[in-house]
Amino acid sequence: MPATKQYSDHELLSLLKEDSDSAFTQIYYQYWKLLFAIAASKLENTADAEEIVQEIFTDLWRRRQEINIELSLKAYLAAAVKFQVYTYLARKHKESQRQAYSPTPELHATSPEDLLHRKELQEQLYDITQQLPEKCRLVYQLSREAGLSNKEIAATLSISEKTVENQMTKALKRLKLAFRSFLLTFF
Repeated sequence: MPATKQYSDHELLSLLKEDSDSAFTQIYYQYWKLLFAIAASKLENTADAEEIVQEIFTDLWRRRQEINIELSLKAYLAAAVKFQVYTYLARKHKESQRQAYSPTPELHATSPEDLLHRKELQEQLYDITQQLPEKCRLVYQLSREAGLSNKEIAATLSISEKTVENQMTKALKRLKLAFRSFLLTFF
């Protein structure tokens, strides 16, 4: 792919699926500033904004074979950044609340076996959520990981609240079925 030729988003996505480094590079340079501006406008720390944008591009490259972008690439990347920012802010908020209200660390002692079980459950949850359809996964993650309301999710993804409800129902049904079989084999 010549460095001087500009491709459409559709062409770039097709080339990206064919493992084109230059298509990825063009996407990166075309959208990095925009994505950074979105992240930096919502975060106090520019280093955190840069890290979030890098995660978006890392994920894009890692999932290039399976990614199916129905809307524009620009809209997809912007929504991904907003999701990562909300997830980051929710995680920071939970950490600060946990530190403010949690008893001393000695009272939270957990056995190695409990830690192992918790880690296995977290890995299973991650694996299951990664298998959800893209919109369903995004809705689930925005709800459960970022702590957004259905109304906020609908606004973030530019979909109706009813669609958010339907996607959450679908996600929770799949998780319930997957965990039921996991727990039966686990215990």
